[in-house]
Amino acid sequence: MATTGIPLDSACLLAVALEGIVYGFSILPFIGKIWSLAAKQRIQSINRPIATVAVLLFVLSTAHMIVNIIRVEDGLVKYRDTYPGGPVAFFADPSQKTLLILRGLYVLQTMLADGVVIYRCYVVWQSVWIIILPCMLWCSVTATGTSVVYYYSQASSASTDFFANVVGEITHWVTAFFASTMATNALSSGLLAYRIWMIERNVSEDRTTKSTLMPIVRMLMDAAVLYTVVLFIGLICFVTSNNGVEPVVDMIMPIISITFYMVLIRIAINRQNHSHLPSGSDQSNLQHYPMQVHVSQYTRSDGTYGITSEDRPSTFTTDSAKGYLQSEL
Repeated sequence: MATTGIPLDSACLLAVALEGIVYGFSILPFIGKIWSLAAKQRIQSINRPIATVAVLLFVLSTAHMIVNIIRVEDGLVKYRDTYPGGPVAFFADPSQKTLLILRGLYVLQTMLADGVVIYRCYVVWQSVWIIILPCMLWCSVTATGTSVVYYYSQASSASTDFFANVVGEITHWVTAFFASTMATNALSSGLLAYRIWMIERNVSEDRTTKSTLMPIVRMLMDAAVLYTVVLFIGLICFVTSNNGVEPVVDMIMPIISITFYMVLIRIAINRQNHSHLPSGSDQSNLQHYPMQVHVSQYTRSDGTYGITSEDRPSTFTTDSAKGYLQSEL
């Protein structure tokens, strides 16, 4: 199939420009997330794993942005007159080191982001059985992503058409990678949102305060839909041999970071609202009101959380559930 869309060198230049714009937008949520983790908290109380993931996502996005600028500068300036075939042939070479680094960073970012969603899913379900399929899909993401980078490094650079250089087995691996990460994200986010919604619904009849978990559910679903739509557009562009795949794939990196930061900021806002509980008798009644519902009761033993589900009188309240979810997500 012949290449469609804008010329490849123009697509790469557009890719670095659009990625730079979206990356700029990702900086503010990153700063907001770091502030929400550190503001009014002691160093010991900061959720270190979440802070580490946030920093890693920002580092990977920054590294991708830098390497992408270097690649465009190499193709359009440094090797413009010396590379056989000119800039178009340079960008059409899948085995270029800068392109391999870009794809490697993208695979790492995808693995990290999908892994965090699966971890969140385990936190709220507290069942290994629930995350078996997401974990299998995550392994598929890892295997297909690694294979894509490897086969890119072995690809031919005989043609000035990028898609002519990646025909055959490489195409199958790229398609499988896109499909795997879409399935992983959609399934894990759906299970996560459903579980939080179920907890919210089970305690809603006995609540005396306004719900604070539903905004988290909406944010999770918005982030999942945005990420899935962008991945789907990238897949369509690749399958149809459209050079538009370059800007789409490059923009995914900062989009992953933005969706991750916005969910965490939403949780931090809810945690702050949760800390402003009614005082006096109203707060006492809210915290000790008994209820008979089928809920997941959170207990702590030996420093780890566990969940047991059964019908029995309980003093487990909406606020204890929210406090647990908001501290662990």
